[in-house]
Amino acid sequence: MAGKAEIPGFDRTDSIADIKQALDESGCVVVRGMIDDDRIAEVKAELAEHMGAVEVGDDEPEDFYPGKTRRVAAILARAPSSQTMALDPLVADLCQHHLGDNCERYQLHVSAALEVGPGAREQILHREEDPFEFFEPPRPNMIVATMWAVSEFTADNGGTLLVPGSHRWEADRKATPDEIVPAEMPKGAMLVWLGGTLHAAGANVSDSWRYGVILTYSLGWLRQEENMYLDLPPALAKEMPEEVRQLVGYPMHGALGFYDPTIAKIAGEMPV
Repeated sequence: MAGKAEIPGFDRTDSIADIKQALDESGCVVVRGMIDDDRIAEVKAELAEHMGAVEVGDDEPEDFYPGKTRRVAAILARAPSSQTMALDPLVADLCQHHLGDNCERYQLHVSAALEVGPGAREQILHREEDPFEFFEPPRPNMIVATMWAVSEFTADNGGTLLVPGSHRWEADRKATPDEIVPAEMPKGAMLVWLGGTLHAAGANVSDSWRYGVILTYSLGWLRQEENMYLDLPPALAKEMPEEVRQLVGYPMHGALGFYDPTIAKIAGEMPV
């Protein structure tokens, strides 16, 4: 009898080839030691006012997002120190490996911070690629997702649930309880999963809040789930490093995304 499914775990100093292979096979990995306490404190401080302003609602079973949770988007604009996380070389290597064959350049797809509070219910299992429903699973790799542990992730505090190997499943296959695994990882670690991997926020049955930052990446020719050009508009983008503007998707992708630079110059907001 096969054992219970597991999420492969690595340290940042481990072989990138081994991490890529495990992500290929399992559709998810945990990498420890990605950010230190100083960077965590900096990100939390930059987001504190925004997170504090979020009204925490109760659970509504019909809602996709569970209640008792704070969510804030537009992270690159609200927390400048998160930009180094979004541009992390290890993440870039994974994105290039898993997305690079199908696009000229990958792009930031979603940026958000979330705090899952005590009593939050378990989320429904889903795939990051579900909005692109015109492709039947299993799909080619379209999205690489990361969740950075700003606090410790445990089974009790709602650590992200994943179904290793489900990125290769047919659309109608359902996960059994022994195939669903909570991502348990220390503060400063990062969970990575492919867009086809089933996952969900776990139920928080503890008395503490779980804090994570999610940064996902997609093929450069896809419509991004988050409207980056509103969350990081030209007036802000022009002050950002060139690497950030490229990651958000301001440059053209082949023939896609052309624009008239004279308009932007007239507005004084030419970002690229």
